[in-house]
Amino acid sequence: MRSDVPRSIRLGGSLSCLLSGLLLCLACQAKEPVDAAASLPAVEVKDLAYGDVLFHFFQDDYFGALTRLTVAQEQGRIAHHQADAELLAGGLYLSLGQHREAGEIFTRVLNRPGVPPAVRDRARFYLGKVWYQRGYFDKAIDVLAQTGARTLPEGMEAERRLLLAETYLAQKRYDDAVRVLNGWTAPPGWAGYAEFNRGVALIRAGRFAEGSRELDALGRRPAQGRETAALRDKANLALGYALLQAGRPVDAEDALQRVRLEGPQSTKALLGLGWAQSAAGHYEDALTPWLELRGRNVLDSAVQESYLAVPYAYAQLGANSQAAEFYETAVREFEAESARIDESIGAIQDGKLLAAIVRTDVKGDMGWQWQLANLPDAPESRYLYHLLARNEFQEGLKNYRQLLFLQKNLDVWTDNVEAFDNMIETRRARDATQIPAAEARLAGADLESLRRRHTDIESRIAAADASGDVVALGTVRERTTYSKVEQLEAMAVDSTEPDADETREKIRLVKGVLYWQMHSAYKARAWAVRKNNRETLTALHETEGRWAQVHDAIGSVPARDEGFAERVAALRPRMAAARNEIERLRQAEGGYLADLAVGELTAQRERLASYLLQARYALATLYDRAANGEPVKPKPAAEAAEAAGEAP
Repeated sequence: MRSDVPRSIRLGGSLSCLLSGLLLCLACQAKEPVDAAASLPAVEVKDLAYGDVLFHFFQDDYFGALTRLTVAQEQGRIAHHQADAELLAGGLYLSLGQHREAGEIFTRVLNRPGVPPAVRDRARFYLGKVWYQRGYFDKAIDVLAQTGARTLPEGMEAERRLLLAETYLAQKRYDDAVRVLNGWTAPPGWAGYAEFNRGVALIRAGRFAEGSRELDALGRRPAQGRETAALRDKANLALGYALLQAGRPVDAEDALQRVRLEGPQSTKALLGLGWAQSAAGHYEDALTPWLELRGRNVLDSAVQESYLAVPYAYAQLGANSQAAEFYETAVREFEAESARIDESIGAIQDGKLLAAIVRTDVKGDMGWQWQLANLPDAPESRYLYHLLARNEFQEGLKNYRQLLFLQKNLDVWTDNVEAFDNMIETRRARDATQIPAAEARLAGADLESLRRRHTDIESRIAAADASGDVVALGTVRERTTYSKVEQLEAMAVDSTEPDADETREKIRLVKGVLYWQMHSAYKARAWAVRKNNRETLTALHETEGRWAQVHDAIGSVPARDEGFAERVAALRPRMAAARNEIERLRQAEGGYLADLAVGELTAQRERLASYLLQARYALATLYDRAANGEPVKPKPAAEAAEAAGEAP
């Protein structure tokens, strides 16, 4: 009979929202002091490129955020967030399942001075969780063991302890698992898991009495909800099979009867209950749970065993005709199921299972927290529910999906490269018409003439200062009027008219008023002219610089276009090589997943073949002994207990 041992409670599930907040806040500057144990710093984005990265990060577009972050780092566009961006890159690698890159970054950055202990320990907790789920138990222990317990929230610290204990259990370091869980008062909601794992670890460490007491106490505790009811069932199941293997069928029966009839552990409990009763010689009582099993899904290994257990019990009771009938039914069911398994193995080897999974994965979320919740509606899927719960299958499926994502992303960029070629040709055509026009406009800019005019104005101001020529800075109207007055003054000098003296006096008076006005405004006007001339010179220098820049830019346009063309051309072989490599890896990962699925089905087929052989042999033995008038010998209780094999 098949041994399907309940090992311990596995702490999987999706990554909580705190990871996003943690990684984001690690990557941002604090505006105000905060309590690191209770909250994390606020965000102050100082570089636009970094804000763009965070925008995509908040949209759960981890690949897009990582791409933009890498480009911004290479171009030096996040000068104010260099250290923070490195840690955010580690978080993005972690979210995409690239645990090695993330581990290197976290190890390098988190050990730097100045990182708050609470933030460091939370990051280590999540990193250790990823190492655990990826199956790198040594690394998970190193990270989880050094995480500070006092800085973590209560729930996170409870999960850290259970993860650490679970990792020790996976490595068969049972005493270490017990050490982690001993002396710890787990918070509400976590205590039951700690007791279960401690009980399992104690039994595996050879401390049967202590472990059985732990599981028995948990199995007798009233359930407060569905979660605690399921945990209690698991504890009673593990205890029952441990007692059965220890040769205590009566005590095992008491534990197994506490398992709910409709719970997820019910089939194994019914099977074990029947074996406990049969081990005590109560074959008629054993028929009750075994007959109940026969009405359930034949894909369940416990149900399959019941197809052999029921006729076995009838044979021990001397009901040979009923036993023969049930053995014949078992033979037919096992043969039919084996044929269906062979068909499913062929479908999986043809790639139909992965194709169906990809078709049903409509949302296509990325990230290491993704899990396949339901298998596709395909004939081969009905056998793979146990495989679905295995971490290695889920992790392999994540890798396969990410390779598909990268493949699709390369397809998009292949189309973009064609668009880039069109853009370059369009730019070349535009430059062919616009560059000559721009060069003509540059040639028409007489900067030398402007510089001569500036020099002339400076000379005129200097000459006016030297000679005291206040008229030189007068307004146009003042200079025109002053010129006319001087002309009138020249005409009146030699005049012999009777009123010539009076006219000359008036002209002198008007000239004096005009001169006084220009003289009083001379200093202010001289200052304004010099200021304007300096600004003109500055503008002239700037114009000359821009003229040179435009001239250089026009000259560099052809080379720049050719540089773009060369870069685009260089992308093609790189993208083709990357696509070929991704396709190779996708095929390899698909083959690995298919091998896992085929291995699971092969194991089921071999188990059915063993059951079929047992059924045929038992049927033949039954007929032979009935023909010879020999009684059927009961199966030894120790053998039945060993065959059950459900102890922790």
